[in-house]
Amino acid sequence: MQRVIGVRLVGVLLPALMFAIGTRGDEVKGMIMARSGDTMIVTGSGGRTTVVLNTNTRVKDDKGLFGLDKQEMADTILIPGLKVKVEGSSDSEGKFVAETITVDGDDLETSAMIEAGLHPTAEQVAANVVAIEGNKKGIAANQQNIAANQQAIAGNKEAIASHSHQIQKNINDIQENTDRFNRLDDYDVKAEATVKFKVSSSTISNEDKEELKKLAETATGLNGYIVEVKGFADSTGRAAMNEKLSEDRAKAVVGYLMRECTVPVWRIVAPGAMGEFQPAATNENAAGRGENRRVEVKVLINKGIASSQR
Repeated sequence: MQRVIGVRLVGVLLPALMFAIGTRGDEVKGMIMARSGDTMIVTGSGGRTTVVLNTNTRVKDDKGLFGLDKQEMADTILIPGLKVKVEGSSDSEGKFVAETITVDGDDLETSAMIEAGLHPTAEQVAANVVAIEGNKKGIAANQQNIAANQQAIAGNKEAIASHSHQIQKNINDIQENTDRFNRLDDYDVKAEATVKFKVSSSTISNEDKEELKKLAETATGLNGYIVEVKGFADSTGRAAMNEKLSEDRAKAVVGYLMRECTVPVWRIVAPGAMGEFQPAATNENAAGRGENRRVEVKVLINKGIASSQR
C-alpha cells in the first residue's frame, strides 16, 4: 500500500518539478567588459553577451551565511571589470534582458580600487619581502651553531617557504587584475569638465554649475554615452577625512547632473572617491592645493558598443 502511495506522489510531484525547472530564466556569468548607459557587454565562458538593463532590473549582493542576506544595490555599481551573474531572457533582437544581477561586494571593492590605479596587494608583497630577508638573517646567525639551533633553522625554512608562496600568490593576483583591466575596450572622451571646491567644502560654485550644464548638453546629443565622475581632495588633514570629502564632492556633482541637467542615473558610472591620490598639482602651496580640491567629469563613448551599433 505504501509503495502505491509513493508512486502516486511521484506522479503528481514530478510534472510540477519539471514545470518549475523549465520556467526558470536563462543565466549569464562573466565579467563586465564595457558599459554604455543601459547596455553592458559581459564576457564569460560562453563568449560575449550584450546585456540590456531596464527599470525592472534588480541589482543585489548576496551576503551573510549561505548568501541569505540580500542587499539591494543601484545599477551605478555595475562598472567595467566587475564579475556578475545575470538572470533574465533573450529578446527578439538577440540581446539578453536582465531581470536580476548578482554581484560580489568584495569583487566590487577590488574593481573600484584597481580602476582608480591602486594595487592593494603590492603592499603585502613588500611586507613579505622584508619578512623573508629577516628570516634569511636569522638562518645565517644560527649557522654558527648548527647542532644547537637545527630546530630553529628548520622552522625558519618553513617560514621562508610560506612567505615565498604568499609572494607568488600576490604577484599572480596583481597580474590577473592588471590583465583584467587591460582587456577592457577603450573609451573616447567626448567632453570633460573640472569642478573646483573651497577648503572643506562640497558646494558647487555658480560658474561650475554653468560648465556642468554645457557638458550635459553635449552628452545628451551623443548615442550610448556614459558619464564618469571622480572626486579628489588635497593632502590637508587626515586621509580618511579627505576620502570622505572627495566622495561628498563627487556625489554633489552627480546630484546636480541628475536634478538640474536631467542626466539619467543609469548614464552615470558609480562615482569614485580618490581622496589625496592622483594630485593634479603640488600640495606644498595654496595654489596647488586649490587645484587638487576638484571633481573631474568626463563624457565617454565606448568604442566596442559604438561600432556594434553601426
